Amino acid sequence: RTRQAREVEIWPEVTVGAPAAAVKYRFNWTFPLALSPHDHNTVYAGSQQVHRTTNGGQSWQVISPDLTRGDRSRQQTSGGLTPDNVGVEYAGVVFAIAESPTEQGVVWAGTNDGQVQVTRDAGARWTNVTANIPNLPAWGTVSNIEPSRHDKGTAYITVDLHQVNNRDPFVYKTTDYGATWRSIAGDLPHTVHSYAHCVREDPIRKGLLFLGVENGLYFSVDDGEHWLPLQAGLPRAPLHWITIQEQFNDLVVATYGRGFFVLDDITPLRELTPAIVSGNAHVFKPRATFRLRAITEPMMMPDDATEGVNPPDGAPITFWLRAAPPTDTKDATDTKDAKDTKGTTATKPAVKIVVKDQAGQVVRTIDVKEPRAGLNRVWWDLRGEPSTEVKPRTRPLYAVDFKMNPDGTRKFAMAGASRLSLLEPPGTYTVTLDAAGQTASQTLTVRKDPNSAASEADIEAQTKTIREVRENMNRTAALINRAEAVRAQIGNLKTFLGDDAAVKELIAAGDDLDKRVVAVEEQLFNITATGRGQDFLRMPSQLLEKLAHLADTLQLGDFAPTDQQLEVHRQLSGQVSSAESDLGAVISKDLATFNDMLRRRNIGTLFVR
Repeated sequence: RTRQAREVEIWPEVTVGAPAAAVKYRFNWTFPLALSPHDHNTVYAGSQQVHRTTNGGQSWQVISPDLTRGDRSRQQTSGGLTPDNVGVEYAGVVFAIAESPTEQGVVWAGTNDGQVQVTRDAGARWTNVTANIPNLPAWGTVSNIEPSRHDKGTAYITVDLHQVNNRDPFVYKTTDYGATWRSIAGDLPHTVHSYAHCVREDPIRKGLLFLGVENGLYFSVDDGEHWLPLQAGLPRAPLHWITIQEQFNDLVVATYGRGFFVLDDITPLRELTPAIVSGNAHVFKPRATFRLRAITEPMMMPDDATEGVNPPDGAPITFWLRAAPPTDTKDATDTKDAKDTKGTTATKPAVKIVVKDQAGQVVRTIDVKEPRAGLNRVWWDLRGEPSTEVKPRTRPLYAVDFKMNPDGTRKFAMAGASRLSLLEPPGTYTVTLDAAGQTASQTLTVRKDPNSAASEADIEAQTKTIREVRENMNRTAALINRAEAVRAQIGNLKTFLGDDAAVKELIAAGDDLDKRVVAVEEQLFNITATGRGQDFLRMPSQLLEKLAHLADTLQLGDFAPTDQQLEVHRQLSGQVSSAESDLGAVISKDLATFNDMLRRRNIGTLFVR
C-alpha cells in the first residue's frame, strides 16, 4: 500500500566470512518461508531451527531446537586454500517447512542433512521420524514436505541425494505422523536426471499427485503407484516447485533456469478414470470461461526479456482418445477439388469440435489438426466462424508485373483484417467432440468480463449489430469473388483466342464487359492495392474496408453501438444492396449478351455461380 519495504530479518547480524559453526543462526540462500493455512498472519521460517512470527516480523519466536544433525565437522571454513564463507551456503539447515492444512499446530520440517521432524503441538515437542523412512540413504536434502489436505497425519516428502551422487527418485508417504513411511516412487525412471525436488497433492482429487524431478514433471492418479510424464511443451529443466492455483485450477511450476510455466485447467486430470481411459472418446467438462476484453495497457518495453506469455484467449477444451483416428481421406473421384495444389490427395479432418449456442446453432467448428491417443487439448477463442474469404483472381489494377499464385489467386490486400469473427456473447454453449463417428458433449459457460460495466442489453445490441455487419461483409465478399471469377474467365479467354483479326470484335466485347465489372468492383474494395508497402493509402477505402473498420469500432469493448455507428451501418447496408443490384444487372444483361456471342462462335460460355 505504501510502496515501502521494511526489513524484518530474523537475526540482523552479518554472517559474511564466518563459518557455519560460528554463527547464531544458519540460513541458506533459499531458506523456507511458509504461511500457516489457518492464519495468514502466522509465518514460519527456517535456520537450523524453526522461527515463527505472528506480527509481520516485528518479533520472531524460536519454536524448535536444532532440527539438523548438528554435525560441527561440516560447519567449518569453506573454500579450501581460499576461504569462501559467503554466509548463505551453510549445511545443516532446515530446508522445508509446512503446516498441516487439516490440523493447526501440526508442523513438519525437513533439513538439508537428511532429517525429517514433526511437531503436533505447535512446536512445544518435536519428534525425529527420519529413522522410520525405509531405504533412505543418509545426507539427502529434504527439499519438500507436503501435508495432506485430505487426511490427518498424512504427508509426502521428496529427498534429493544427487549431492552424494545418488540420483534415484526418493518420494515417500506417511499416514501416521511419520511413524511409518512407504516409498511412492513407483515406476519412475531411474536415470541421471531422476532425483526428485517437489511433490504436490491435488486439493480436490485424493490420490492425484504431481512430482517435479531434475528434468521434468510427472503425475499420478493412484497415489504414486504409477507415474506418467506431463511435459505438454514444458522444457526439460529442473523442476523445483509446484503450486496449484485453486480458483482457476491451474498447475504452476517453477524451473531452475527456464522460468515459470502454467498448465491451464487440470480438471481433466481430476476426472480421468479407468472408464474414460478404456472408452473410445470422451470430452471433459470445460471450466467456465471469462469473455475478457482488451484494456488500456501500462507502458512496457517491447523487448522485455522477463515478459511472460499468456495462454490463448478463450476456453480450453480437453478430450480423450483411446487411439489416434485414421486419416479420413476423400475419394479423388468425388470432386475435382479432392487434390491439393501439389497433386496429393486431400484429407478431411477426422476429429473436430463443434460449438453450438443455446438455440442449437453452430457457431464454430474447430478441426483438430493432429489428434493423438490420450489427452488432447484445443482452444476455442470464443469467436464464431470468420466471414467469407475474398479470393482475388486477377492482378491489382495497373499492376501488370504482379505475380499471381500457382492456383491463379492472390492474397487479398487491405489494411487490417478482411474477415470478421464475432466474439460470441456470454451464455451457455454446447461443445461436441466428433471423433471418427464417436461423439461426446459437454456444456460450457461463457461469463462476462468481470471488469465490464455493460448490461446484458448493451451486449445484446452490440452483438446484433456486429452480426449484421458480418453478414454485409459476407455479401460483399461474395460479390467480389463473383466479379473476380468473371474477370478471370475473360482474361483466360483472351489468352485462348489470341490476337487474330477475326476475333477482334469478341475481344473488344470482352474488354467492355471487364470494364463494366470493374466499375462495380472498384466500389467494393481498393482494386489497385497490391500489398506492397503502404499502397493501400494511395486510393480511397471502399465498401469492404469500411465495413471492416466499422466492425473494429463496434467490437473494441463491451458497449452498445453509438448513434453514429448505427447511422454508418445503415448507409453501408444500403451500399451493399446497391452493389448487388449493379453486379446482378451486369451479369444478367452484359454477361448474357457476351455469352450469346460465344455461342454463335461455338466457344464455351463464361460460368458464374
